[in-house]
Amino acid sequence: MGTFDRYAPFVQEYIYRNHWENLRAIQVAAGEAIFNTDDHVLLTASTASGKTEAAFFPIITLFSEDPPASIGCIYIGPLKALINDQFSRLNDLCAEAGIPVWHWHGDVAQSHKEKLMKHPSGILQITPESLEAMLLHKHSAIPRLFGDLRFVVIDEVHSLLRGDRGGQTLCLIERLSRLAGVNPRRIGLSATIGDPEGTGEFLALGTGRKTIIPKIEAKGSRWRLSMEHFYVKDVQAGEDRTDIEALPALEERTDQAPANADPGLGYIFEHTRGKKCLVFVNSREECETVTTTLRQYCERNHEPDRFLIHHGNLSASFRETAEGIMKDDSQYMTTVTTATLELGIDIGRLERAFQIDAPWTVSSFLQRMGRTGRRELPPEMWFVMREDEPEMRAMLPSTIPWKLLQGIALVQLYLEERWVEPPRLDRLPYSLLYHQTMSTLASCGELSPRALADRVLRLAYFRRISQEDYKVLLRHLISTDHIQTTDQGGLIVGLAGERVVNSFKFYGVFQENEEYTVRCDSQELGTVVLPPPVGEKLAIAGHVWVVLDVDHKRHLVYCEQVRGSIPAYFGLCPGDLHTKILQRMRRVLQEERSYPYLMKNAVARLEQARYTAAHSGAAAQPLINLGGTMWCLLPWVGTYTFLAMERFLKIKCAERLGLRNLDSARPYYMQFTMKADGRTFFRVLLEEIQKPIDPLELVYPKELPLFDKYDEYLPEELVRKGFANGVLDLAGLRETVLSWQRFTKE
Repeated sequence: MGTFDRYAPFVQEYIYRNHWENLRAIQVAAGEAIFNTDDHVLLTASTASGKTEAAFFPIITLFSEDPPASIGCIYIGPLKALINDQFSRLNDLCAEAGIPVWHWHGDVAQSHKEKLMKHPSGILQITPESLEAMLLHKHSAIPRLFGDLRFVVIDEVHSLLRGDRGGQTLCLIERLSRLAGVNPRRIGLSATIGDPEGTGEFLALGTGRKTIIPKIEAKGSRWRLSMEHFYVKDVQAGEDRTDIEALPALEERTDQAPANADPGLGYIFEHTRGKKCLVFVNSREECETVTTTLRQYCERNHEPDRFLIHHGNLSASFRETAEGIMKDDSQYMTTVTTATLELGIDIGRLERAFQIDAPWTVSSFLQRMGRTGRRELPPEMWFVMREDEPEMRAMLPSTIPWKLLQGIALVQLYLEERWVEPPRLDRLPYSLLYHQTMSTLASCGELSPRALADRVLRLAYFRRISQEDYKVLLRHLISTDHIQTTDQGGLIVGLAGERVVNSFKFYGVFQENEEYTVRCDSQELGTVVLPPPVGEKLAIAGHVWVVLDVDHKRHLVYCEQVRGSIPAYFGLCPGDLHTKILQRMRRVLQEERSYPYLMKNAVARLEQARYTAAHSGAAAQPLINLGGTMWCLLPWVGTYTFLAMERFLKIKCAERLGLRNLDSARPYYMQFTMKADGRTFFRVLLEEIQKPIDPLELVYPKELPLFDKYDEYLPEELVRKGFANGVLDLAGLRETVLSWQRFTKE
């Protein structure tokens, strides 16, 4: 029997009603895996390929044949907006069969949640944070709610593998399964997985099942892709050149940008007119600045405002307004956004995406590219690379167009190798260990030390945590009153721990800055970090506001809108580049080939960079003398290897080399002064790397590297150990230094 024939009649009718002429390959493969095996399933296919339907058509067919006696399926989504979007889609699909669909997060009405508590059934859509809250506050109800749980669907699973949030999700599924006495099948969905086999193993942790990863032969797709370069001011790299072979403009210029506009933003302003677009940026600060500037261009041109804004610090009302307007195909608006619209929220038919500078990962590039190209149009992305024009006397490394190289490398790695970053699954998650310890203790009440350790350390995600490390953690938490011992020798949450656990922010494990809510009259605008004093201005929601009052006790900022533009600040937003991307960037400098998506200015700027690199040796040699005792190291390694190399140079090599004043543009290059010559530099590095090195030796003596949300509550020795063994890439450092052996003889 084929997959379509195996579907329930109401699913077949849904397919007819939507005029699908045949099932997609992923739907056939998913049906075969879910119907015919008892294994977990990882479905990887491009955006808009029908992954959600591929998973749920078989699930609801099985539910219609044998209704579960409780909630039968949990759908875990990374964003509330994605859950809201999928909620309406699943309701349409399940209504005819009478399979209830529930959603549960902070914005869902209490009455809806109470109905679920009374009649647990069907499909529950929830975020990891809300599932954490449910386990914490509805602990005794878990067996009744989930006693017949059969499936857990994890959407956008790649987005949960970037840090502790994915580990938290697995811990929650495992804790819930133990409490309810079930072992549900896990189904992961993603458009961009760099290591499907590793992700499949991660998905199956602690279950005794294997993961099936159907091989889907992707159809070849045509992209509309361009990459242009702009100096922020004045003359452009290719402005006076007539000899350049480059991609012509994908459409004619409209030349209606205001006079004296920023060239790159003016380019975006021109080519979004009369279209529905997304403009992706890499930080919330840039999102605010770009939106404010583009709105000012509308005002100068006497045009209606046609720009919206969407990022994680905006209030839900602002984000949902932008999403609603973008869904309306009659409105030709452009939304400037961060990664919040990178995932699969339905915002209708988009004509193109812009990317200002390069994203940090191939995965992000593909996700952002995949937001366009719906309804038979090809995916279309225009890269806009911006930099200040290098000064005449600037030193070598600052004259290299790093973002242009990065953008080319991201595109080429996917085109040439179909390469996507593999997830990092080898960390020592001490911050999450604290969180799950406190959550377990708060939900269970008093536990003996042995019982607590058994419940937490048996969670598969903590398989690398030793019992000795856990004892160190528990002793520290008792000494700081996060955990308290009872007269009977048991453990309960202490007074300091209660302050952490009782905060609504406890449900999440992603890092948050201390934020202030910004309000104008009754309207909530969003949140900021470190609000300016009264009378000063702040930028949020794509406008500028003057601060009227700051209530530090309640973390509220009251303001009113004014004209102008200023920088916004929401907290640090670092990015992590993989070593493979840096190595491909070096090849971009070394090779002579052109790339068909580069436009005139980008071709000219790349030519300049290649000429400079060839004559300075920067593309071939990692160490360049900048004059006198000033040197530049270009290691071409990823962020975590780069971090290890900085510390290795300072701690292990600096004294022997006379190395001082090391300054990094992470992860591209380091500049420093050095008494030694180049050959001695490589010889010393080679000698030192061949000695045994404990990763803890690369942590500075009094350093306490707090990276993750709950690191501040950990004993110092675990913070240092987690950073040394889970962040610093000593293996990558050793491999890189050993590859430089030939330079000791040159």
